[in-house]
Amino acid sequence: MNFRFQVSGLRSRVLSFNFKLLKAKLFLLFCFCFFVFTFAACSIPNLEKPECTAARQAVKEFYSFHFGDQMKPSKENLRKREKFLTDELNRALAAPETETATDYFTQTDDYPKAFRIGECAATDENRTVFQVVLFWKDDTRSEQREVKVESVKQNGKWLINRVGD
Repeated sequence: MNFRFQVSGLRSRVLSFNFKLLKAKLFLLFCFCFFVFTFAACSIPNLEKPECTAARQAVKEFYSFHFGDQMKPSKENLRKREKFLTDELNRALAAPETETATDYFTQTDDYPKAFRIGECAATDENRTVFQVVLFWKDDTRSEQREVKVESVKQNGKWLINRVGD
């Protein structure tokens, strides 16, 4: 009887050892698969043209500044935005006209609350056109509109050249 107890105890130890080894192998297999799929998912290529990628940052910086500052058109506000705009656009906006409440960069006098930079079309290596989506959201309404923003590369820097519908 003593011998039988020793054999059955040996069997349970062998089986428990194999089970622990199997669990360890399954865990390592799971970790390997997890890392392979994680790194494979992170390597999705960027399909946007290099011109769009470079100009997107400039347009985003401009609209972030514009939304963070006062949007109401004025000479002082235009001076604050000069570094983001081409000389032609600066001259056109500074031309003496009747003062209006319509913001050129959002094309409305009902100032939006937020924006998102959307699709880009590179017309050539120094000119891009972005879709900028404008959002109004409060207790009574939820609305969005878009404007097209043309940016050009001048002296190695991307600048806003035109905004339109």
